[in-house]
Amino acid sequence: MIIRITLLLLFFAFAVLISADLLLALDMPMLPELITQLGLAFLLTAIALLIITGLLVIIKLIIAACLEYFSAKQRLQRQLLFIQSQQDRLKKLFFFRATQINYFNETKRKQLLTVNNRQHIDSLSKAITKDLQLIKHQLSKTTYLQLQQENSRYRDQQDIEALLKLQQKIATFI
Repeated sequence: MIIRITLLLLFFAFAVLISADLLLALDMPMLPELITQLGLAFLLTAIALLIITGLLVIIKLIIAACLEYFSAKQRLQRQLLFIQSQQDRLKKLFFFRATQINYFNETKRKQLLTVNNRQHIDSLSKAITKDLQLIKHQLSKTTYLQLQQENSRYRDQQDIEALLKLQQKIATFI
């Protein structure tokens, strides 16, 4: 409605300004100046009305948006979204912490397994050394030294299967 009024004022202002040009062509001295001022007043009124209407619409939209933003429904929706994002964050955090704990536990288990294997290899090597000491007088010196070297080499290589075979080999000499 206000836009129609503004457009009518604009058309009326242009019509008045065109009529002022026609009156100027007819050599009327005072009347064209008055009509030009009247046309300019209509033109300024139309523009001012359009600007004021635009500002009022913008203010109305801002107030409506503020009322919508601070409404109970929107507050509850924002709280719900906040709680959902917190839950998602906690789920991700739980997943990553669980993954981290599993990684550290697996690493610790591997370390303990390595230490345990090393202890078993050392005890097996000591048992082999004891067995070699027991049968030292039954073996030739070269065989005895060769078996000791194999024992040391397999212990250094952490080769438990070779140590077990060596122990079985020594058991055949007993």
